[in-house]
Amino acid sequence: MVEIVVMGPTSTGKSTVGAALAAALGIPFVDGDDLHPPANVAKMATGTPLADEDRWPWLDRVGEALAEAAASGGAVVACSALRRAYRDRIRAAAPGASFLELSLSEEEALRRCAAREGHFMPAALVASQFATLEPLEGGEAGLRIEATAPVAEIVAAAVASLG
Repeated sequence: MVEIVVMGPTSTGKSTVGAALAAALGIPFVDGDDLHPPANVAKMATGTPLADEDRWPWLDRVGEALAEAAASGGAVVACSALRRAYRDRIRAAAPGASFLELSLSEEEALRRCAAREGHFMPAALVASQFATLEPLEGGEAGLRIEATAPVAEIVAAAVASLG
């Protein structure tokens, strides 16, 4: 069973890489954005960062989605999981979860976010995402990859390391 969370700040390519990684592994992909309650999406759409009280139920849903998928071979979920405490919350429901951290400069994330159309996350929240970010630490199952690499290279490295 494979339980992978593709993590990182907004606009690092979590959904794109997550979908490609899931396809390469032959398992389902779940976009964590789809697990947010409507109130969270509305809050972010107005440029207001989420508080931890907003995030906890969402992170529980991410962990539950991974745990449910584990019974049928696993899944890849795209989820920011910016802080160690958030990743620990996911691991509480899905202890076998590994994390693929997509690393990107704040400037590049801002450029990508400003160019993205049809997404609720405004460029105004990029700075708050980077201020919250706690990169993967020793003892956390996972891999950190530069998000400017081609998607195929990111997926190949992730399959070799995490798969």
